Amino acid sequence: MGVYRQQVLLKSSGGIVQPTRRLWGIDALRGVAIIMMVIYHLLWDLYFFAILPNIALQVGFWKYFQRTTATLFLILVGVSLVITNLRDRQINSGQRIPFRKFLERGARIFGWGMVISLAVRIAGIGKIDFGILHLIGFAIIAAYPFLEWRWLNLLLWATLYLAGKFLQPGLVSVPWLVWLGLEPPFYDYLDYFPVIPWFGVVLLGIGLGNLLYRDNQNRLPLLDWSRWWPVRWLQALGRRSLPIYLLHQPVLFTLLLSLLFILRLMKLGQ
Repeated sequence: MGVYRQQVLLKSSGGIVQPTRRLWGIDALRGVAIIMMVIYHLLWDLYFFAILPNIALQVGFWKYFQRTTATLFLILVGVSLVITNLRDRQINSGQRIPFRKFLERGARIFGWGMVISLAVRIAGIGKIDFGILHLIGFAIIAAYPFLEWRWLNLLLWATLYLAGKFLQPGLVSVPWLVWLGLEPPFYDYLDYFPVIPWFGVVLLGIGLGNLLYRDNQNRLPLLDWSRWWPVRWLQALGRRSLPIYLLHQPVLFTLLLSLLFILRLMKLGQ
C-alpha cells in the first residue's frame, strides 16, 4: 500500500493530491507574491535612500498593493497547510500529523522573524516587533486545531476581520500586546501583521484549501500550464520563498548603496 500511495497520479483537473509532488499552481502564485513583495520593497528602499522621496507608499495604490501581496502570501500559507496535512495523512495511512511537526516548523520561521527584528534594530532602520514572518510562524502553530475545517475557518476569518476594524491605535499603552493587534499611541513600525486580523487570513486560506482539495481531490479545474517557461520560473521562485524573503533586502540595499557610491564618485570626478 505504501508503494501504491507514492505512485498516485496528480491530474490537473479533479486529480488526487499526490504525496510526493508539489502543486504547480500554488508555487506559481507564491512566485507572483514574491515578485510583488520585491517590487514594493524596492520602492521602499528608493524612498529610504531619497531617490524617490515623494512616493506615497502608505496610502492609495501602493498601500493596497502591499496589502494584496501580504494577503496572497497568507492565504497560500493556509492552503499549503491543508495540502501538507492531506499528503501526510495519505503517507501515514490516515493518521493525523503530530503537532510537533507544526511546532518545529512554526518556531523556525518565527525565529527567522526575530533575526530580522534584531538586524533591523542594529542597523538603526526602524523596528519590527511582529512582522509577517512572526505571524506566519505563529499561524503554523496556532492553526493546527483548524486544519480540517472549512466553514468554521471562513467564519473565524470574518470574525477576526471585523475585530480588527474595532481595534483602533491608541486604545491601550501596553507594548507587549502589540502582537495581538493592540497598538500603543504613536506606534511606529516597518512591518506589522498582528494576530488580529491577519491570522484570520491564514484561516481563510485553510478554509479555501479544504474546499478546493476536499477528500484528497483537486476540485478546481485548471489547464496544465506547468511546462510553460514563465510558470516554471514562477514555480522556482515560489519554492524558494523563504530564502528570497530573507536575502532580497540585503541584496537590494547593497545594489543601491553601490549605485549611490558610484554616482557620487562620478560627480566628484567631474
